[in-house]
This record gives sequence, structure tokens and C-alpha cells, in this order.
Amino acid sequence: MLYSELSETFDRLESTGSRLEMTSILAEFLRRVDRKDLRNVVYLCQGKLHPDFYPQVLGMADKLVLKAISFTAGVQEQRTEELWVETGDPGTVAERLIANKKQMTLFSEDLTLDRVVKGLLAIEGSDGKDSQDKKMKHLSNLLHDAGPVEARYLCRIVTGRMRVGAGDMTILDALAEAFATKEDRPAIERAFNVTCDIGLVAETIATGGMDAVRAIGVQVGSPVKVMLAERLPSIQEVVERLGGRCAMEYKYDGIRVQAHIGKDGVRLFSRRLEDLTSNFPDIAQALRTHCRSGEAIIEGECVAVNPETGFMLPFQNVTHRRKKHGMDDAVKDVPVRIFMFDILYSDGEDMTSMPYPERRKALEERFVLGGMVQTTTMRVVESPEEGEEFFNSAIAARCEGIMAKSLAPESVYRAGSRGFLWIKYKKDYQQALTDSFDLAVVGAFYGMGKRAGRYGALLMAAYDSEKGMFETVCKLGTGFDDAFLDGMPDLLDDGLSESMPRSVDAEMVPDVWFEPSVVLEVVAAEITLSPIHTAARDVLKEGSGLGIRFPRFTGRVRDDKAPEQATTVDEIVRMYSMQSHDSDGLD
Repeated sequence: MLYSELSETFDRLESTGSRLEMTSILAEFLRRVDRKDLRNVVYLCQGKLHPDFYPQVLGMADKLVLKAISFTAGVQEQRTEELWVETGDPGTVAERLIANKKQMTLFSEDLTLDRVVKGLLAIEGSDGKDSQDKKMKHLSNLLHDAGPVEARYLCRIVTGRMRVGAGDMTILDALAEAFATKEDRPAIERAFNVTCDIGLVAETIATGGMDAVRAIGVQVGSPVKVMLAERLPSIQEVVERLGGRCAMEYKYDGIRVQAHIGKDGVRLFSRRLEDLTSNFPDIAQALRTHCRSGEAIIEGECVAVNPETGFMLPFQNVTHRRKKHGMDDAVKDVPVRIFMFDILYSDGEDMTSMPYPERRKALEERFVLGGMVQTTTMRVVESPEEGEEFFNSAIAARCEGIMAKSLAPESVYRAGSRGFLWIKYKKDYQQALTDSFDLAVVGAFYGMGKRAGRYGALLMAAYDSEKGMFETVCKLGTGFDDAFLDGMPDLLDDGLSESMPRSVDAEMVPDVWFEPSVVLEVVAAEITLSPIHTAARDVLKEGSGLGIRFPRFTGRVRDDKAPEQATTVDEIVRMYSMQSHDSDGLD
């Protein structure tokens, strides 16, 4: 297969803003792809070579890519950098300069998909003191035989900015259209949710059909998308919604991890599929020692504790374990316990289809509890009064609140889904607004006064999972200390975009646009109808969306969450309805 066929498909995808049209374009192309190439094609549609949980990345900075372009096109680096400043996109720079070079080049070979994949793997695998030179030469070899459009996407892939809009949901839609039916779509999504490997799902459906897809199960080493909870505004409504009787667990203020315990070791994954094993080596070792099963997958919360008193410490303390260096000191200085709350797999048995009470019992039976390995404090409550008492005990134990869980036969583990089988209730819910928001940064405004010359405020967005779009909810300018303001470029500039990203829907226009990649925790006074923000536009009132008033940054960067795991538009609609007063004013 020629790489030009794939790059031309990328170009078609980029030229349309319609998700339905994108799905059709992609489905049509996937039908024609050789089955042995399908996994690589699907990964490359997202600018990757592997599933999201794979630890290695291509790792080419813009400046290094520009050097490769200059070398290949035979132009001075100054000219390449001028074009980069003008366009903000190394891919566009490559396209322009390679187009000129191609007119003068007599000798070139066809660029196949297989050659591109091997070249990208060579870039990814380059290390050592000459790694940058090696990466540049591998990319130059590919660019030498690339056409202008091929060059555009090669450079976007290696810098991690594909921008064709082929998100997970669009690809799953295309797989259903190409190889199955619309009715099969939920089963295809479930297979993705329990493996987090969209390439595996694509290869499976193309070679084995839907029977093979339905046979895909949970396995050690492939993280499972986490199950999420809904909100309700009072303990009474929580208990009533769960049938008058439910399990309640303490909600701890830590880092949620999914532990894959195998015969060859333990791997810990964050909810955004990062490997956190090196950050919690003591927890990994303790889980292996305490686990009675040969293999298991559990979920738990890693919480920092005071080494002298044993009291739980706030979230900011456990974040010291996210360091990349000095982990020996961090392990010693920040003792951590894991409080397990679910088990998804044990010794060949997929437990996600079991009701919650059976999973909880299995969790307690398969581990020796004590020391660093505990289960969450849990109690079955049978009235709102018992629920209030348990909630108060959670707050007294320095927890965020409680998680209420259904005890019904249908209380299975729904990977990647949010629903009322789990309901969270936090102490924040007793205040004017029902919770904090985790919002994606999609733009920035330059500051004035003492913030002149740097970013002073940010345009923040929620995620609409149905549309696959980020829709704006506020302009955030408070809660930033000087250190955060100074660090904003390092945090955000890898996602710079020369125009509004295709995945963003905004009417407010910032000075700078960003591809959604960074998630910040924000609190606010209330949610209101807004004529300028696009979240839930026309849902509650024609011509109005929802905005949050008086937003403030809490200081917490949610690097444990991918942008698609930001607070959803549907959540904000429900939170708006939960407010204790009628918020019908306009921003």
C-alpha cells in the first residue's frame, strides 16, 4: 500500500467539518485496506504507532523537524523558521518546501505504508547521545521520497499534531459502517473500552467479524477504561435513586490507579492510561505481595498519609509522586497507601459482568489486607439517615465525600461509561454550586498590567462526547499565582494552533488557540445561561448556551485526565438543574 493513499484520505478528512462525512470517508477507505495493514492505518489516523497506553512516543520537537525539512528541501534553516513562525505548523512548512523540491528532484522511490511505519519506529527507537541526529536523518529519508501532502502528515505525526479529527468515536463509527451494522456499534465500543486498543478492535472486526469482537475480554496488561459516577444534590436523593438501599464507600482525595498484577510483575495505569508504576514502586510491590491470585486487575486510590499519625493528606501531597526524578526520596518523604474499591479480573475470569456485591466480596477474598494495601471503608445503608451518618464519618476522616453504589443484579462494571449505578456526593455539594469542573484549555488571552507580555487568561471548554467537540464555558483569569503564570508557555505551547482547532466550537475568540490537551480544575459561583458560550447551545434556551460565572483555578492541573475525560456538557446541564436556585441570568 502506498502512503500517498493514506495521506490523501487524511487530506479529505481534514477538508470536512461534518462528522458524518468523516465517518463515511474513513469507512470507505478502511474497506479497501489490506487486513495486515489495518492496525497501523488506524493508529496513524490518530498520529500514533501504538495504543494510548504504550509508553514510547516519537518525541520530535518542532525545531528538530524544521532541521530535517531544511536538509531535505535544500533551503536555509532561517527560511524554514520564518515559514514556521508564519504558519505555526511544521506540516504546512514541509508541504510548501517539499512541493518546490519535488519539481527539481529526478530520483525518488515510492513511499509505501510499510516503509513509513518502519521509519517512524526507527525515529521512536532512536536513543543515546546521537539520538537527535538519528531522528532527523530517519525523517529526512522519508521526506526525500514524500510528496507535498505526504510530507505534511509525516511532520504532523512526528510532532504529535495530526489535526484531521479522527477521534476514537469517529473511528469506531467508521468500523461499524465498514464491517458491521449500526446495531453492532455498542459491542464495538465495549471491545474498545475493555482493551483501550483501537487497532486491535479494527483488526479483529475485519478478520473475525462481530463474533470475534464480542469475544474480546479484559486481559492483564491492557488497561480498561474506567467506570464513572453521576451526581445528585442530596443524600436523600442518592439513596432513593438506588432503591432505598445501597453501598457507600469513602471517596478519597488521591490518584485513581488501575493495577494489573501479573506473573511477571505489576503495572499501574492512570485514568489517562499513563504508566505510573515507577511513581509508586512501593505500591506495586505491596500489591504483588498481598495478592492471593496469580493474575488480577484492581482499581484503587493512591493516597498520601502522614508517616507519624497515619492521617490521610490532601491531594497536593500525593502529586509529589508524579515526579520523573528523585523517586527514591519521594517514596521515603511521601508515604502512600492504596485503598482498593473494585476488581475487574482474576486468574482468567472477567469480573466486569458481575454485580458489585460479588466483585466487592471477591476483592476482599483475593487480597491480604493491611499496611499499604487496604480496601475503601464501605457500609451498606438502608435509609437517608444512615447515609448522612456515613457521609459525616467520611468528612471526619478527611475524605472528599462518598461514593454510593448500586447493589442490584444489574450493577455490573460499565467500562468507559457514566451512570447512576455509581453516584458521588461531596461536601462541595452543600454549597451554592454542586462541584468543581475539570475543563480543557482551548485558548489564551494576553495579559495586561503586571501580566503584560504573557498569557493572562484562558478560554476553557467542556467536552461533548456525542459530537466529539470541546465547547466553551468560561474565560478563566483568577486563581493563578506567579509561578503558574510563568509556567503557562511550557504547559500549553506544545498545543499551539494557528486557527481554531477542528475539535473546538467557540464564539469567543482568544489571542492564541490550543489543541485541547491540558485539563485544569476550576470552581465557580454558579452555572448560567450564556449568549457567548457554546456548551449546550440551544439545549435549554434557543440562542443560549451554558457558562460558569466567577470561575477560579484551584491550582490543580489534572494531568491524570485526558482532554476527552474533562467534565462533559451533559454533566454541566445536569449540574445546572441541580442548583438550589433558578439561574436564568445571562453572562
